[in-house]
Amino acid sequence: MAKTAKSEKVPTTMQSTYESIVRLTDEVSRKTLNAEYAHFIRYATAALCRKRPSPLAKGHINTWACGIAYAIGAVNFLFDKSQTPHLSAAELCQAFGVSQSAGSAKAKVVKDVLGLFQLHPEWCLPSKLDSNPLVWMLSVNGLMVELRSMPREVQQIAYQKGFIPYIPADQAHDSERRNT
Repeated sequence: MAKTAKSEKVPTTMQSTYESIVRLTDEVSRKTLNAEYAHFIRYATAALCRKRPSPLAKGHINTWACGIAYAIGAVNFLFDKSQTPHLSAAELCQAFGVSQSAGSAKAKVVKDVLGLFQLHPEWCLPSKLDSNPLVWMLSVNGLMVELRSMPREVQQIAYQKGFIPYIPADQAHDSERRNT
């Protein structure tokens, strides 16, 4: 799976569209989501602006803003009542002033263009990385392994190659030091 660039850089021709969408998504994130969602929605908006041609070039800004937030929310189980934060799809769409069918339709476009799916390791919120099994699974010599159970040397190689976000053995060692 190719690494997704986490950047807010957009072409000059799409700058106005980007700013308009982000203004809406930042406001909704501040009121109903959190800063993590705001950042990832910005990254997704920028990624869509960089596509040639950009799907954001046509359509209503608030509908696109909702669709992008909806897609990132779906990846991170925003609509699951056991998650924090939690919103229903209808509540999210209402926050953007669009119908649920319009928000869902734009979210499908966003998911298709960016290749999003639930638990997508590249679009998983940082607070959810530890509980995302797809982040820690890797094929080694044709066998799927859970990298957190592998020796530190293997974790270090996986980290250096960009396969995992951090070395779990180091995290465990750091937390032990803080507890003593």
